[in-house]
Amino acid sequence: MATPAQARSGFLQCVPFARQVSGIDIRGNAWTWWDQAAGRYERGGQPKVGSVMSFKRTGRNPYGHVAMVSKIVSEREVLLTHANWSYRGGIERNVRAVDVSAAGDWSEVKVWYAPNGGLGTTVFPVNGFIYSDGAPEEPAEPVTAPPLFKLDMTALAEKTGLGG
Repeated sequence: MATPAQARSGFLQCVPFARQVSGIDIRGNAWTWWDQAAGRYERGGQPKVGSVMSFKRTGRNPYGHVAMVSKIVSEREVLLTHANWSYRGGIERNVRAVDVSAAGDWSEVKVWYAPNGGLGTTVFPVNGFIYSDGAPEEPAEPVTAPPLFKLDMTALAEKTGLGG
């Protein structure tokens, strides 16, 4: 996660990217997402496609991290889609994350790290998963433009008797 100065420099951070790809409308540093989700979104300990893995903040990762689960590979492996992990501002799609917790409860993970070409060496603590289908319903925006349609001139001519 970026420092405030880096955030102003214009590169993509994990938070706006996770919000965009998951539909979970939470703002602020990644480490605050877990608590902010309480009462707004369902949370749990098992990954689901479309959910957001919420990483705890640590000394090495002071802003936390959020990443969307794009595929379940097995009980202890998922693929993540996220930003600002291996490279400053970079987007990574469908990269491995493995549950390395002793209890098999997704409380600790290792995540694919491009400079290593494999799983990173750091074990990251995880809060759990925030489920996008638990979002409150928002009223639909009114349609401001007429819908596009294809006009079938042959059918129109037959119906009106104007065809030739």
